[in-house]
Amino acid sequence: MHSSSPESVTPAVARRAVLGAAAAAPLLAGLAAPQASASTRATGPSTAPAKSRRLRGGGDLGPNVLVFDPSTPGIQAKLDEVFARQESAQFGTGRYALLFKPGTYQGLNAQLGFYTSIAGLGLSPDDTTIHGDVTVDAGWFGGNATQNFWRSAENLALYPANGTNRWAVAQAAPFRRMHVHGGLDLEPTGYGWASGGYIADSRIEGQVGPYSQQQWYTRDSAIGSWLNGVWNMVFSGVEGAPAQSFPNPPYTTLDSTPVSREKPFLYADRGDELRVFLPQKRVNARGVTWGNGTPRGTSLPLSRFYVARPGVTAATLNQALAQGLHLLLTPGIYHLDEPICVHRPNTVVLGLGYATLVPEGGTTVMKVADVDGVRLAGFLIDAGPVNSPTLLEVGPRGAWRSHAANPTTVQDVFVRIGGAGAGRATTSMVINSRHTIVDHTWIWRADHGTGIGWDTNRADYGLVVNGDDVLCTGLFVEHFNKYDVQWYGERGRTVFFQNEKAYDAPDQAAVQNGPVKGYAAYKVGPDVATHEGWGLGSYCYYNVDPTIVQHHGFESPTRPGVRFHDLLVVSLGGNGQYEHVINEAGTATSGTSTVPSTVVSYP
Repeated sequence: MHSSSPESVTPAVARRAVLGAAAAAPLLAGLAAPQASASTRATGPSTAPAKSRRLRGGGDLGPNVLVFDPSTPGIQAKLDEVFARQESAQFGTGRYALLFKPGTYQGLNAQLGFYTSIAGLGLSPDDTTIHGDVTVDAGWFGGNATQNFWRSAENLALYPANGTNRWAVAQAAPFRRMHVHGGLDLEPTGYGWASGGYIADSRIEGQVGPYSQQQWYTRDSAIGSWLNGVWNMVFSGVEGAPAQSFPNPPYTTLDSTPVSREKPFLYADRGDELRVFLPQKRVNARGVTWGNGTPRGTSLPLSRFYVARPGVTAATLNQALAQGLHLLLTPGIYHLDEPICVHRPNTVVLGLGYATLVPEGGTTVMKVADVDGVRLAGFLIDAGPVNSPTLLEVGPRGAWRSHAANPTTVQDVFVRIGGAGAGRATTSMVINSRHTIVDHTWIWRADHGTGIGWDTNRADYGLVVNGDDVLCTGLFVEHFNKYDVQWYGERGRTVFFQNEKAYDAPDQAAVQNGPVKGYAAYKVGPDVATHEGWGLGSYCYYNVDPTIVQHHGFESPTRPGVRFHDLLVVSLGGNGQYEHVINEAGTATSGTSTVPSTVVSYP
């Protein structure tokens, strides 16, 4: 994460304080479990393996899922109580989902802290209307929004109290399926530093003002207008987006998104019966999915899901999957002593309130077979203290089947190594299955918190793509000891990439890659014939040894089929420098001015 000057909306360097892990705390007093329908309230999940009996789907969503309707008394007080607990709990254990049944709510200001998700329970955002705000600001951190991670807003219509809603977030904070009847400001009060972010399937009637936001990706949405850009603003399939103009202003604009399929979401059918909606795939997508009534797709009743609670074993989760159930992970932290194995086509694994999966003993957290249509969404993977070779594997090595008609999607699935405690993983995420869509991820080797250090939270590689025809939309990967992204599959595409190299390299020798100075942030394998990327940025801030030099931010074979559009590298305040942008192309960064070096087209 990094900072920019609030006064001039130009980059400058200011560092974030190092925060320790917050202590665990009891559940909020007076906040009751949600009221489910009789059909789903009757059976809660077991937390122990049950080899001798068949597991049942459905069940109560637990005490950290708070469900409101317009007649619920004291909604604002409950929202404030959750926020007070989560506002600065960056590495705490609390996890919350705030769900609003369809209807109209007056005079609310839902301030969101860490690990808090707010969502409407309608089929359309317009089914659940708040006359008020869903707010993220940075008062807890002195007006600096660069650490406002791990929170989300989905499926609501807002009429902001003063005409403009504030959403000052950094990474891993999606704004999905939202309808803002007014403007949207992406900077904190006082125009402090900001480093985000992601919007999808949303309509903002007024102006979006990023102000100090250094980078942003907006997909398949509609906006009234867009105010400005700092380094890297990328749009695909956005009605009202500014015209292509990189690097000045730094707008990368694609008329449509090549392939997209929106994230699964909970909704209430016939009153209290909860279902999970599964949006259909779109090709060359543009605009929102819900603009003309009911969105297109299918749905599943909650009874088809094993509703998991913290404390459940990996064996029980795998038994549920083997029985044909999907997984709904309620808010909390799950410790897993073996991988969750997804073998069945069209399986859904959906997390609520940043459900967090932690491997024990160096295991992989999740493995997906080479099958059609798996949907992974809405959870955080937190590396454990014993090194895991990998944390998430989509498809086995050598996967070859075509999934063009029904791809696997990985959406709002985030990975963290260190920060909440020592964590280690050689490779965070591996994509082997063809046609996989990775739609918004933040893969982060922590640069602050507890359990951090060059060899303490060692993690060599962020994302490795071996499968062909993989698409990444909204890719954030940061601070890995070696390559942040390695791409070996054919016909890969990335729309928007944000990266920082590891801050804490002790010296040049620690990052020396044979004869090359430093490991590229994004490397395309030497044998790849076809690849394309739009709007990719890499930043360096070597704060231990500011004399470290990166030869380039991007590395690829030089051939006509491998193409890049709108690349940049930035040295933050002169703490390290880049000699080139991609391969031998692009001018070197220099001095302390934090001015990007750009390449508009390569080769």
